[in-house]
Amino acid sequence: MLPTARKTGPAGRSGRLHSGLFSRPWTDYALFLILVGPNLALLAVFTYRPLVENFQFSFFDWNLSSPTSTFVGFENYREWASRDDTWQIVGNTVVFTVAAVVGSLVLGLVLALLLDRKLRGRNFVRSAVFAPYVISGAAIGIAFQFVFDPNFGLVQDLMRRFGLGAVPDFYQDPKWAMVMITVTYLWKNLGYTFVIYLAALQGVRKELMEAAEIDQASRWTTFRKVLLPQLRPTTFFLSITVLLNSLQVFDIINVMTRGGPLATGTTTMVYQVYEETFRNFRAGYGATVATILFLVLLIVTLVQVRIMDRDDQR
Repeated sequence: MLPTARKTGPAGRSGRLHSGLFSRPWTDYALFLILVGPNLALLAVFTYRPLVENFQFSFFDWNLSSPTSTFVGFENYREWASRDDTWQIVGNTVVFTVAAVVGSLVLGLVLALLLDRKLRGRNFVRSAVFAPYVISGAAIGIAFQFVFDPNFGLVQDLMRRFGLGAVPDFYQDPKWAMVMITVTYLWKNLGYTFVIYLAALQGVRKELMEAAEIDQASRWTTFRKVLLPQLRPTTFFLSITVLLNSLQVFDIINVMTRGGPLATGTTTMVYQVYEETFRNFRAGYGATVATILFLVLLIVTLVQVRIMDRDDQR
């Protein structure tokens, strides 16, 4: 009699999976709940519950000082789509975010490459680059108000010394005001991307770099064909984290321009949430802007993850 063949199809694998999953002793599940339960509870209370409530508030006309609210359906969303300042604020958000993400990644990688070499005073320079990241954004915003002051600021003094002409009015021209807050943000947060890239460079496979040198590949070819592919996971991680951080910038804008000049010259969507909720006392409309921003962030993040997964499968 021939031996009966063991089932190895999907049904057999599924059976083994379920038997292995539920064959563990109850103490393992209790330990899992003890370790993971508090984190899940904190996420549910302080992250997901406010998220759901914010979505609910977006359908109401609610003044923060009033104990009652009025259900208005999608009226807040229709108002957001039809307001004259909406697309300027969206444009400000896109310009600032793109400049912040690209600038942070490029400058952080350049500094990491420079300071990965054996140089005199390297550790001091590394500390100096990272130090602004741990300083309060409000404090840096106040300091950079003097840097960009058109009358006696550092920028004004340097332009006068080098004969570069009149100093731009950073506090009256919306375009220069956007440049001002972008430069301030980059100076403060550059240390983050710098440190992450510097750590990633320590894990680069030296044999590949040596092979490129033996093949007499140019520095640009080595950088593009050998180094950058190895830094792709780090770049992907930084692109998501810097994107999320830049879209949530509030303190620098509030201290330096308060969303101006010309009312909305540097107003981003996050700053609009603050203005509508706490200045105009329109918590429902502020929740609408926050919900739209969350959906945009969710879509962008999912697209980034999808692109990364597709690259890994190649």
